Amino acid sequence: MRIATWNINGLRARLDFVLHWLRARTPDIVCLQELKLTDDKFPHDALSALGYHAVSHGQKAWNGVAILSREPAEVLQVGLPGQEEFGARLLVAAVSGLRVASVYCPNGKDLDHEDYGRKLAWFDTLGEYLGGLDKLASGDQAALPTVIGGDFNICPQEIDSWQEAGAGIFHTDAERSRFQALLDLGLSDLYRHKYPHDREFSWWDYRGGAFHKKRGLRIDFLLANAPALARLQAIEIDREYRKKQDGMTASDHAPVIADLDG
Repeated sequence: MRIATWNINGLRARLDFVLHWLRARTPDIVCLQELKLTDDKFPHDALSALGYHAVSHGQKAWNGVAILSREPAEVLQVGLPGQEEFGARLLVAAVSGLRVASVYCPNGKDLDHEDYGRKLAWFDTLGEYLGGLDKLASGDQAALPTVIGGDFNICPQEIDSWQEAGAGIFHTDAERSRFQALLDLGLSDLYRHKYPHDREFSWWDYRGGAFHKKRGLRIDFLLANAPALARLQAIEIDREYRKKQDGMTASDHAPVIADLDG
């Protein structure tokens, strides 16, 4: 089973690019973020033509998350309870024997902005919600395998950033402690589990040739509980799809793809 996460930076603008990627990579489940469109504008027909079902939690011009899947998905949660005013940022579904969540965590803007404190509170609420999920942290292989894919807007370690010194937001101890709190629930960062020492990134600024200069951040993750982690075969950051394809402009994020047994 192939599962992926991808902040596509506007599905309306990037639909043909996403379809190109789906044909090339043939994932079974995809967590999408930053749709920037409402549910009534979601391109179900174009995705259905490629064999994908979709559930979405959209928002006009901002935010928005979706889950694409080969098999129909049962929606379990729409929106993060208690954080609705921060927009459409969480969608949870049961599909193909997995519990899957697509999350788009707040950016926070900068350390002096009010959204930074709200970002920390949002992560606290996310931790409370995930901690309440049935058997999330259980090491019992009979527990429901759970995968959380998303743009977390945090660099968990120095190795996840091209420039640590004076980097500011995404790099603070307060943000990193929130990310670690999620891991402490019984989740593993699949890429870092497989590649503990690799300095690779999933996001690069469009400006200043950042991609070619390798000036990026790793802020997009697939997290999994023990039953899902045990099924991990391979994981990669799909850098090829951070580049233009057939003249189409890429998102500023690359997809993250994991292959699981079964």
